[in-house]
Amino acid sequence: MIKCNVTICGTISRDASVRTGKDGKEFVNFPLCVSISDRNGNGGSLDISISKDGGQDEADGFRNGSRAKVTGTLVLKRRGEKLYFNLSADSVSFSDVGNMDSVNGQMTFRGKTGQHIEERKDKKGNPYLMFSAFSTEKVNDGFEYQWVRFFFFGKEKEEWLQPGVKVDVKGQMSLSLYDGKPGISCRVEELNQYVPDTGNENR
Repeated sequence: MIKCNVTICGTISRDASVRTGKDGKEFVNFPLCVSISDRNGNGGSLDISISKDGGQDEADGFRNGSRAKVTGTLVLKRRGEKLYFNLSADSVSFSDVGNMDSVNGQMTFRGKTGQHIEERKDKKGNPYLMFSAFSTEKVNDGFEYQWVRFFFFGKEKEEWLQPGVKVDVKGQMSLSLYDGKPGISCRVEELNQYVPDTGNENR
């Protein structure tokens, strides 16, 4: 499970359309194009699918080329080589957006650690942890896996933090590009071992 409460500034890249959900309610949908940097500092962009309660009257206000600041819940969906970003918006504002794109938010993550948990020190000799973990989503008859890289500054490794351990993590998320593909990282604020209830098979 990966869920992020975010505020994103970007540019609407297509006029909004009105769709109907499974519950029969109408909602507005449009893509928000956001510029982000790759690990070498070069520019790239991501399209984030924005959904917001509303009908045609509200959709008419979301036009291609408009700058917008969107606040809501971002959910990630991995489908093969493609990673989709879907944001359920609580609010969309056209004021105080500015010209700089940005993605700011808090991540809640539940998943399993990978094979390498590194203990390092910064330039001042302070300890920090670096590790990756993946979240699993059941899709049809199989599973999809999404990896996140975590950094926990000022923290030494606890004994329970081992490869293959299930964890609950909260922290500040960030997005980047690597060879044109989006990557996700998190600056950890809370890290706990996840112990599922008896009979609970959540991954």
